[in-house]
Amino acid sequence: QVQLVESGGGLVQAGGSLRLSCAASGSIFRINVMGWYRQAPGKQRELVATITRGGSTNYADSVKGRFTISIDNAKNTLYLEMNSLKAEDTAVYYCYANVDFRDYWGQGTQVSVSS
Repeated sequence: QVQLVESGGGLVQAGGSLRLSCAASGSIFRINVMGWYRQAPGKQRELVATITRGGSTNYADSVKGRFTISIDNAKNTLYLEMNSLKAEDTAVYYCYANVDFRDYWGQGTQVSVSS
């Protein structure tokens, strides 16, 4: 089995920055895609950004230009650099991975942005 563990969440003022990490461990042959999703209170989970093993990225329009997703393939670790944070970014951020054509989710890490 595969485990995804997020870290790096916390409280930050609007305009500030945070860096989230997601470490994948367990039985891994090949990670095809990793990504970040978020869920704010009372809302459905939404895609934030994804990245393929080859480095192709995709971002939600709401974060494009502010967030940067990256992956360290050697460490099986995903990152999300979040800059110019807004109050609307407040949510639980979940790590996602497709490992050997199966989907896995992390437990989530809270990001709170104060204005």
